[in-house]
Amino acid sequence: MTEMEITDGLDGKKNPFLDLDQDGEIMAMYIWIDGTGKQLRSKTRTLPYVKDPKPEDLPVWDTDGRKTDVTMEQDEGEYSDIFLKPIAIFKDPFRRGDNILVLCETYNWDSPDLSKPHKTNKRALCAENMLKCAHEKPWFGIEQEYTMFDYTGKHPYGWPKNGYPGPQGPYYCGVGTDKVAGRKVVEAHYRACLYAGVKICGSNAEVMPSQWEYQVGPCLGIDMGDHLWISRWILSRVAEEFNIVISFDPKPIPGDWNGAGCHTNISTEAMRQEGGYDKIVAAIKLMGEKPLEHIMEYDPTGGDDNRRRLTGLHETASIDEFSWGVAHRGCSIRIPRSVADEKKGYFEDRRPSSNADPYSVTNRIVMTICLGQ
Repeated sequence: MTEMEITDGLDGKKNPFLDLDQDGEIMAMYIWIDGTGKQLRSKTRTLPYVKDPKPEDLPVWDTDGRKTDVTMEQDEGEYSDIFLKPIAIFKDPFRRGDNILVLCETYNWDSPDLSKPHKTNKRALCAENMLKCAHEKPWFGIEQEYTMFDYTGKHPYGWPKNGYPGPQGPYYCGVGTDKVAGRKVVEAHYRACLYAGVKICGSNAEVMPSQWEYQVGPCLGIDMGDHLWISRWILSRVAEEFNIVISFDPKPIPGDWNGAGCHTNISTEAMRQEGGYDKIVAAIKLMGEKPLEHIMEYDPTGGDDNRRRLTGLHETASIDEFSWGVAHRGCSIRIPRSVADEKKGYFEDRRPSSNADPYSVTNRIVMTICLGQ
């Protein structure tokens, strides 16, 4: 069957209806993580305008879990409803005005009081544990890598139609048409995140052509997961405008090409103070006692996705070994050179995959280094 290119019929022109008055109403885009743990879903509802709304001001909604891979085990539709609880609000960079993006948690159909988080809801436990260790003020910063594909989702964007680009080397932080592809998406995404209120703090072209990275943080506790998930939704939504598909697969191209990670930077208040280096080393040693527990939470498939990436090659450590070092990007955990010199700061866990759930990742980290679990 021949692939059909998707177009919007406007041929790049501005949509003529988006400046219409909304008669005192706003459009709220409810966004949630589906049952795969990898993808986001969203739908819109009309709400009355409220100045500076808070999540608790917004109504709980519902969705059909069978159609979003949340309740696929159900053969009948009787129990397929999933409740969507608003937990974070961001400005909408696409509709603009007073319109909003609403990040939601999922709750079971038999839990109208929202007492039973759905089993695919990783945020609820993360929020609970972040509250327990709030006195330690855990900060996180995540480096989100991703790869662009053409509209088919099968061919890397900007790669030759027949064959491969030249070997890796000139593409990382590159400039020029022969070095990078997709910068318009990157720039649009950055601006859209800033407008929305996402704590994006940087971006760069990555080692493999058509692979990019952006950084979010520092974020305190549960905010890390909220901001990263919304940034992913914004990225995929921006890419729609360019007929580009975003892949968060950790090894999208087999062979001698870099994979994609979600390197996670961590510090507690004690690590950021004078003498914090000893606290950093102690935390890393605790994580070294639970390598499997961490790997299980560092991708949505319990380690299977990451096994394709963590081979010991292409700036990774083997998934079967734990290691750490100063300024060593081939280790499981890296202490930046500046941190070793200043004897305080943070450390970087290089193992989480690009499609990791940041709630699962940050939850596992605080369980190990803050709660002793």
